[in-house]
Amino acid sequence: MDRKQFIKKFEHHFSGEPRVFCAPGRVNLIGEHTDYNDGYVFPMAIGFYTTVAVFPTRDRKLYIRSENMHELIAIDLDANAEKRHHWSDYVAGMAHVLEKEGIRLPGASMLIESDVPVGAGLSSSAALEMSSGLALLSTVGGELTGEKLALLGQKAENQFVGMNCGIMDQFISMHGKENHALFLDCRTLDYELVPLPAENIRIVICNTMVKHELGSSEYNKRRAECEKGVEILRADYPGIRALRDVSLSQFQKVQHKLPDVVQKRCRHVISEDERALESIAALQAGDIEKFGQLMNASHDSLRDDYEVSCLELDLLVEVARYQEGCLGARMTGGGFGGCTVNLVASDKVDVFVDAVGEAYQRATNLKSDIYISVPSRGAHEMR
Repeated sequence: MDRKQFIKKFEHHFSGEPRVFCAPGRVNLIGEHTDYNDGYVFPMAIGFYTTVAVFPTRDRKLYIRSENMHELIAIDLDANAEKRHHWSDYVAGMAHVLEKEGIRLPGASMLIESDVPVGAGLSSSAALEMSSGLALLSTVGGELTGEKLALLGQKAENQFVGMNCGIMDQFISMHGKENHALFLDCRTLDYELVPLPAENIRIVICNTMVKHELGSSEYNKRRAECEKGVEILRADYPGIRALRDVSLSQFQKVQHKLPDVVQKRCRHVISEDERALESIAALQAGDIEKFGQLMNASHDSLRDDYEVSCLELDLLVEVARYQEGCLGARMTGGGFGGCTVNLVASDKVDVFVDAVGEAYQRATNLKSDIYISVPSRGAHEMR
């Protein structure tokens, strides 16, 4: 987004000299369905951003225009905050949680534009929450730590929008760094930025263009099955709070005590936490091939043990793995559709994109949207 051009757009709709903030979407490289088990995730910010221009008013109203939706919404900060089941809920939710924190907002004119793909599982919602959160804070000259703003974004989504998400999306949108992915402990929020060699590697994200309806109900079932596993495993390991507290070797000693389905779910989460830890060690040792192998193993576990993949995801992964220069491929996100993430040698990306897109369309009659990125910068003010 060109800052000067965006300010001109703002001035077409509103008066004042705005400040401009942006926040990225994200893709998770490994560590899937571990977040709600207090485990580890390894996302990176992608080079697609939601941008917000903002200028304070003094009437306690937010005037929010979306360039993508060609729509202007007014929100009265003195009225009872209620969600509208609308894109503006993410901004209204951020205003609501900031006010609950004792930050009284004056009102503002806001222009929003985004190139984060919507509905692809790349966290366009967190990008909107974090960019609008920074924008709203600027109207009072306020500052919060990145961790605090991420937690408020999660609260806005959980309590206002009504989506029971974990902390990963908002956290990586705030803390992303160029040429680094972020290893996050979802229990403690301790994190480490891990270099990813962007000079010879690209992250290629392939969208299946499908989202199967059973996703949300199956997600809740998986959470319940994990909780059941913890309950049973406590008989042997009384100190555990979540599956992240059980090592793979401990699990293998007692797994026969679990019902078959619960055993599979627990095996995925526990082995995925170990893969996430191994991934960091591999990258720190410069072993990008090993990291790709761990991504492959992650997909196989999600497909076979956690059973959240689908025909389209498996097809995209299978086709990708046949391509020269592909070091690893897996589904990313909740599953039952959405995207795959692929680790591809930078000099093979163009051939990879053409071959995978063509093979997928031939097999499904669906044209995959394909996005290429390197690890990118987190939320910031554009100056």
